[in-house]
Amino acid sequence: MTDRPWLAAYPQGVPADIDPTQYQSLVQLMEQAFTEYADRTAYSFMGKDVSYGQTDALSRQFAAYLQSLGLARGDRVALMMPNVPQYPVAVAAVLRAGFVVVNVNPLYTPRELEHQLKDSGAKAIVIIENFAATLQACIANTQVQHVVLCAMGDLLGTLKGTLVNYVVRHVKKLVPPFSLPQAVHFNDALAKGAGASFTAPTLQPDDVALLQYTGGTTGVSKGAVLLHRNIIANVLQSEAWNEPAMQKLPAGEQPTAVCALPLYHIFAFTVNMMLSMRTGGKTILIPNPRDLAATLKELAKHRFHSFPAVNTLFNGLANHPDFNTVDWSHLKVSVGGGMAVQAAVAKLWLDKTGCPICEGYGLSETSPSVSCNPVTATEFSGTIGVPLPSTWMRIVDEEGNDISASGQPGEIAIKGPQVMAGYWQRPDETAKVMTADGYFRTGDIGVVDARGYFKVVDRKKDMVLVSGFNVYPNEVEDVIALMPGVLECAVVGIPDEKTGEAVKLVIVKKDPNLTEEQVKAFCHDNLTGYKRPKVIEFRTDLPKTPVGKILRRELRDRK
Repeated sequence: MTDRPWLAAYPQGVPADIDPTQYQSLVQLMEQAFTEYADRTAYSFMGKDVSYGQTDALSRQFAAYLQSLGLARGDRVALMMPNVPQYPVAVAAVLRAGFVVVNVNPLYTPRELEHQLKDSGAKAIVIIENFAATLQACIANTQVQHVVLCAMGDLLGTLKGTLVNYVVRHVKKLVPPFSLPQAVHFNDALAKGAGASFTAPTLQPDDVALLQYTGGTTGVSKGAVLLHRNIIANVLQSEAWNEPAMQKLPAGEQPTAVCALPLYHIFAFTVNMMLSMRTGGKTILIPNPRDLAATLKELAKHRFHSFPAVNTLFNGLANHPDFNTVDWSHLKVSVGGGMAVQAAVAKLWLDKTGCPICEGYGLSETSPSVSCNPVTATEFSGTIGVPLPSTWMRIVDEEGNDISASGQPGEIAIKGPQVMAGYWQRPDETAKVMTADGYFRTGDIGVVDARGYFKVVDRKKDMVLVSGFNVYPNEVEDVIALMPGVLECAVVGIPDEKTGEAVKLVIVKKDPNLTEEQVKAFCHDNLTGYKRPKVIEFRTDLPKTPVGKILRRELRDRK
């Protein structure tokens, strides 16, 4: 596909293409921000502000410390923390020192952590003490030689930091016992780095910036190799896309973003942290978005303009009794990603905030953003929007040929400067997903209309095959979510003797009086026969990833 019909949907001022060559590396982008915005707040965390200048100084000290360990250029350093200010400091330090960031989910089990540390060959890890016991259980089987231990209050100052650490350790008891005798505390590492020499390496656009491990929802977690130029491109694409909304900010007001998504997840890494670096924005760090009351309490203290989140978080917040304690009137951009946004949630969010959710789409392999609805949209489209600047998308069949018929489902394939270099040390897996002409095959089933708006129908692996008919869980979930008594729901396929597979529906109730009969009647009115659930189960909650994506796999495993 050479023509781009979707360009007609671009708001005025959004370019067809961006120029990712304006930076040599992410370090150049960050250092420009450190200089230009030195006095501005970069991060706000638990009532403490950290400026760009402080982030510059701290990350330089930490970079010098990492270099003093004798690590070689290109060595991998794992980061295993929630949203605390040490995380952006460590990212800047690792990249400035010429090393590669390996983002690690802090909620990993020892088995999952061991796999990622061994696969990446990480030589060092920066980890928050809450999860140190997990590392202790597997470190002997890895190549990790250096451990830097963070605590929640490290950068909150002596008095507040000591108090916070005491509460975390002794009151809330969030730090299980562990023994890592070789570990160095984060603040001690900073002190050592302050007295050590630092040599800035010359970085190139094609140098590896990070290994971003895929969720592993389809099996073994693989490391997507993201180059400096991949992330730079996606930052510039995101900036260009948000501009029509962000230009409405009053003159001189610092752009402020809510970061409730975990920074180790590529969505927040690029669209929160790196995009804020580029624009000189402030990032409000939310360490645990699952604590909705605490999240709303924090947001009530700020004026903010952009809020990237997942459907479950938008839904949870909008249904929370404290929602109206927050001033949502300055919100200019709500970006939904990570999973499908449901129409019912989009309507509720618009009603309550006046700011529509612009659903986007992306993957770890694409840094992550590839498409989004225009930020000027005033209503929910039910699509993932149109490809971002410099991005091409196609719908292809099993053989990789274009499906030209509008509305006919096939696999979504993507080409653009944000697409990964490949999977870390897995040329066989890379070959499976990359086409000869440079398109990445996503494994997502989608359709495209004549205007170039794409819609994800479902993951290939999540599709339920009922008597030869394709049932897409997203579609059924979207319908069930419209039932007034439903808070959340998920659909999976289960084995069935007659039909091969059958649809199973799991519901978390909003109305405690909701019955199976009511759900069945609703499905009968709104879904054709083969799409109707054969099994309906009520639960108090749904299994989710730390980002809030519903784990259908676990629902399948626990039939």
